[in-house]
Amino acid sequence: MIWLIGAAIVAALTWYLFVKPLHYWSDRGVKQTKPWIFLGDSWTTLFRRMSFSEFLEWIYNMYPNERYVGFYQFSTPTLMLRDPELIKQITVKDFDHFTDHRSFVDPDADPLWGKNLFSLKGQRWREMRATLSGSFTSSKMKTMFALMDEAADNFVQYFLDKKEDLIELEMKDTYTRYTNDVIATTAFGIKVDSLAEPSNTFYLMGKKITNFTGIITTLKFLGFFVFPTIFKKLKIALLDKDASMFFKTIINETIKTREDNHIVRPDMINMLLEARKGIKHEENGAVETGFATVQESSDMGKFKQLKTLTNDDITSQALSFFFAGFDTISTAMCFGSYELAVNKDVQDRLREEIRTTYKENDGKITYDVLLKMKYLDMVVSEILRKWPVGESLDRICTKPYILHIGNSEQPRIELPKDSQIWIPVHGIHRDPDNYPDPE
Repeated sequence: MIWLIGAAIVAALTWYLFVKPLHYWSDRGVKQTKPWIFLGDSWTTLFRRMSFSEFLEWIYNMYPNERYVGFYQFSTPTLMLRDPELIKQITVKDFDHFTDHRSFVDPDADPLWGKNLFSLKGQRWREMRATLSGSFTSSKMKTMFALMDEAADNFVQYFLDKKEDLIELEMKDTYTRYTNDVIATTAFGIKVDSLAEPSNTFYLMGKKITNFTGIITTLKFLGFFVFPTIFKKLKIALLDKDASMFFKTIINETIKTREDNHIVRPDMINMLLEARKGIKHEENGAVETGFATVQESSDMGKFKQLKTLTNDDITSQALSFFFAGFDTISTAMCFGSYELAVNKDVQDRLREEIRTTYKENDGKITYDVLLKMKYLDMVVSEILRKWPVGESLDRICTKPYILHIGNSEQPRIELPKDSQIWIPVHGIHRDPDNYPDPE
């Protein structure tokens, strides 16, 4: 008899702790997936049954007539928004309720990760965002363009020097080395040539700190999601310690050298050093147009910039360039090369625009000239539409919010603090209702 009672207690606890949470959305009248016990919907990617983009598209297309759908990251309920108007409402009109991203690494255990813009929360995020917005003005980007242009010239010259009619390349590796060199010169203030010097330390450390594959890193991510409290108490870091120390040393030494010798260079370190000194720059009237240009929200001007900006803060923002550009930009360039190869008419038209622009400007492409290349802008926008490098966006509800859509049959939902929402960029971009013939 005692065994039956024990079994009943175990069954009841299992249902309450592991099964009941997987009905969170259905209990609230929201259409949801069919999650597995313990794993939720994460089994699809955990067991490599789907890629992440396929996972997003699978959930997005599960209920095509719904404006949102519920799913589960292990046992964590997450709401995926499908309706563009609803997304606009949350990300623009009611953005003050959804300013934060999900945090899964303790900032004290991994300060370089915890202090970058993507990890900051609340007022600290607002102040850092305002600081960076004030630093990365159009005029500042225009001066920084010269550094990118120099890296591009070195990239092209490397292959011209080979003097070969046919060169076989592994495009991902090649483009990763190029993005590494751009990040090195614009964010860290140093020059490297990762094609001529394939084993340079900066490139190897960049690969190391942005490598989120492997069994150890996978287990860390699993632990951060399944046992977040335990991992935070144990102060388990995500980033490689050797690589983190390498980049901290570079920033510290560069800042000291510049301050001691009054060196000014048009890169990110200089911009943030000026922000630390309270130096502000007004726009000089640079005109930016095109599909790929996004206007900064006027609300950013309402927030105060950081009064104190430490060397670790500067290192964290420089590293965010690596996380945002090292792999993502090289991946986008790979997809772009592929699309141009299979769409020769687009390739020919784009090449003609480049040649014409090059000729009209005496063989020099400047920042302002680049912004006027309409067809290039269209090609890049379409590549990012079809192959978005940011396949989804996440947000955390920072204060209670009522999700209600007028003239909708879907129920009114009360989202408590810390509720998670996802914006499925990949699914939206591949939806024929949004983009006819999306493939």
